[in-house]
Amino acid sequence: MKALVYHGPGKMSLEDRAKPALLAATDAVVRITKTSICGTDLHILKGDLATVAVGRTLGHEGIGVIEETGAGVSRFHKGDRVLISCITACGKCDHCKRGITSHCEQGGWILGNTIDGTQAEFVRIPFADLSLHAIPENADEDAIVMLSDILPTGYECGVLNGTVKPGDTVAIVGAGPVGLATLLTAQFFAPSKIIVIDLDDGRLEVAKQFGATVAINSTDGKAVEKIMVLTAWQGVDVAIEAVGVADTFELCQEIVGAGGHIANIGVHGKSVTLHLEKLWSKNITITTRLVDAVTTPLLLKTVMSGKLHPKQLITHHFELNDILRAYETFGNAGREKALKVILSNTNP
Repeated sequence: MKALVYHGPGKMSLEDRAKPALLAATDAVVRITKTSICGTDLHILKGDLATVAVGRTLGHEGIGVIEETGAGVSRFHKGDRVLISCITACGKCDHCKRGITSHCEQGGWILGNTIDGTQAEFVRIPFADLSLHAIPENADEDAIVMLSDILPTGYECGVLNGTVKPGDTVAIVGAGPVGLATLLTAQFFAPSKIIVIDLDDGRLEVAKQFGATVAINSTDGKAVEKIMVLTAWQGVDVAIEAVGVADTFELCQEIVGAGGHIANIGVHGKSVTLHLEKLWSKNITITTRLVDAVTTPLLLKTVMSGKLHPKQLITHHFELNDILRAYETFGNAGREKALKVILSNTNP
């Protein structure tokens, strides 16, 4: 089969690999029909995640068709269409029972990280009964791919961890795919203002189309002042960091108001400065989270009801065989006006 293989920072290739086989009774092998590229994949290529070994097949998003199941899989059968969760959950360990499946003792975020992932023609899914979701009839498959990772990530790590409430003023720093997914799901809770900050006017225009109250380009260094004017110098109730660099986390610290929340989503490959000398007295809550994907069923129902439209996050389509060009496009998102890309595997 064809697979996108990591060969160290800045190096990858599309190459032939053996089709995965079942290793445990709870495994399933899925034929990928559609997958995508995540910002985390770009962090891997920068060398930010030491857990990813040379030779790993990348990718943790996608949908497909069950090719084979182990004897211990009861919910799925050959031929079933399934959504692949970016998080693998055994359902039995202490972390799974506490709802933090991202720290599953035998799973968590392992796809495209510590085991081979979804940017291939086939993928092995451990603990298939709990790590896959049936795709409803008449579902838009492109939209469903967005439920593998970015929709639950934005919702859980940003909106829920930030405890967004009706009437809140929310600032989302970063208008990339995850920031925009956060914008879409924050509207479930009717905040009074959603301010989106980014360096790219094109993405800010998209943010306004998706429901942002205010879009601010921070290139001029005046974003803090503009936000303070908008909030009568009180700061925002919720500041959501959706990039993963020091400057954006710094901005969140500067704009959060007393009693507010800073919810970190971004994947940070380098240290940041925590300004406790300014925040210690402000009753601030700072949260971090790796997505647990426990809200995927809820989000799937919301998509199927027509209340949530994640397909609008998709800007480009490629064949899986053209994945290197897809990475080039996604890696130059500003130039290419790219948000999410869909890679289709049309091989039978």
